[in-house]
Amino acid sequence: MHVPDGFINAPVSVAAGVVAAGAVAVSLRGARRELDERAAPLAGLVAAFVFAVQMLNFPVAAGTSGHLLGGALAAILVGPYTGVLVIAVVLLMQGILFADGGLTALGVNITVMGVVTVVVAYALFRGLVLILPRTRRSVTVASFAAALVSVPAAAAAFTLVYAIGGTTDVPLGKVLTAMVGVHTLIGIGEAAITMLTVGAVIAVRPDLVYGARGLTAPLKLRVNGELVDAEPATEAAPAAGSPKKVWIGGLVAALVLAGFVSFYASASPDGLEKVAADQGIDEKVEEHAAAGSPLADYGVKGIDAARLSGGLAGVIGVGATLAVGSGAFWAVRRRRQTDGAQV
Repeated sequence: MHVPDGFINAPVSVAAGVVAAGAVAVSLRGARRELDERAAPLAGLVAAFVFAVQMLNFPVAAGTSGHLLGGALAAILVGPYTGVLVIAVVLLMQGILFADGGLTALGVNITVMGVVTVVVAYALFRGLVLILPRTRRSVTVASFAAALVSVPAAAAAFTLVYAIGGTTDVPLGKVLTAMVGVHTLIGIGEAAITMLTVGAVIAVRPDLVYGARGLTAPLKLRVNGELVDAEPATEAAPAAGSPKKVWIGGLVAALVLAGFVSFYASASPDGLEKVAADQGIDEKVEEHAAAGSPLADYGVKGIDAARLSGGLAGVIGVGATLAVGSGAFWAVRRRRQTDGAQV
């Protein structure tokens, strides 16, 4: 759902940029509370993993594909504020290095793909875990539902932005119906990927999943006819040791997905591209400012072998996103520690 340059006019693009900048600023402050000793080492990895999985377009209808947006996954794994920052890092790297998503539309993309998906998904997720049984399975079920709803919500948000600042005169009712319809199908894929990923981490280290903290009810003992806590309430006794194994496993998975599996991704246009072509939204699309990048369109210029070119571009993207994301989150974490020392 990467919005290219030319879909949205300049004033609305600027306004969306202001909204996105404000959301990032608020998230930077909120992420200081989330990036503790468990979440901080994984936040950069989550960004790299989302980047890798977004390269895997999957077919959803005749001539249409979809890919992970990642807002729900990031929010559940490392927290909603950090989740917004994760998606912002991914979109920035995609726009600058791979000419994917317009640079003038970066604010629109962060707002739609980052802020909307995270807010909708995490609000629904928290609501569900409050009413479902306090188990790990409830977390995976809630993650599925949250991810599923977040994608058509983002599609509706894009339609609203286009209604305000679209550069072509098209029937908005048809655009909304088409966008929400196709992205509901994409949401099923998003939900499956999110649930499987969250479930895999929970199975190994439940204490590393931000959305799963505090979900296990305390053990009760009957003393003199009354039920009392046998021990402090914790979430499934966090595993001892560092999250090194999870980190290495996640990095290997991201590299394999981006460097190898991505070659077999669907070549069909994604949901936004398909709707834009069918409805005439793309009449005034502009060439990307980074079209001359050596990694534009997820290939390495100068390498003719498609599989090698795309795989190498994917590996470079994972490495670059991991480096930038880890550096940014390390800086936020250090700021948290500095603020704590001052207090």
